[in-house]
Amino acid sequence: MTDRLTYVGHATVLIEVGGARLLTDPVLRPRVAHLIRDTPVPAELGRLDAILLSHGHHDHLDLPSLRGLDPSAPVLAPPDAAGALRRARRPVRALVPGEEVEVAGVTVRAVRADHDGRRYPVGTAVNSLGYVAGGVYFAGDTEPFPEMAELAGTLDAALLPVSGWGPKTGPGHMDPREAAEALALVRPRLAVPIHWGTYHRIGHRATGDPPREFAEHAAELAPEVRVVVLEPGGSVEITRAV
Repeated sequence: MTDRLTYVGHATVLIEVGGARLLTDPVLRPRVAHLIRDTPVPAELGRLDAILLSHGHHDHLDLPSLRGLDPSAPVLAPPDAAGALRRARRPVRALVPGEEVEVAGVTVRAVRADHDGRRYPVGTAVNSLGYVAGGVYFAGDTEPFPEMAELAGTLDAALLPVSGWGPKTGPGHMDPREAAEALALVRPRLAVPIHWGTYHRIGHRATGDPPREFAEHAAELAPEVRVVVLEPGGSVEITRAV
């Protein structure tokens, strides 16, 4: 049984670990509000054991995308996202940082993320989540924060956001340098940059090369970590510590 990460695009990653199939923040449409997809919409993703939802922003919680996925897969999410998720007509399990749930024999733990995850145009400031599933850390949207270092020595892989869809990342996000600083705190064996190269805002095109800028900063700040840049649709196998 091969453990694998497939970068579907933006913050959507298929995590196959320990026999479980977990999908993060599924956004799978050609257009979502003011965002246009630059890469093909992925084919049917098949059986899922759970969906890991980090927060309520529309480029992370997209109800039409959720409705098109395996209807038996529960959604793990912050409590404040539960209201929107009810409209997706699927089971929801609310978690807070530190809580764990077993999914298909794999322990999934909710961890802190430093991000205002309110669902616009209404809502109040709410918590966002990251997750650790079978040694894979999905950061969600976050800024670096010192407590990330508590994960060091426990991770086979980390999925770290390195960009966004607008001209700048803004508060609660990481640019390539900040993502490398987070990498230096969590110290996984493998790092895959995400949240880039999939959607752009109408009237704006991204500049620069965020994932490769991240790789360059990572080589300086965390040279022992293997960095693999995946194009949307690409996969990499996870190797375990011996």
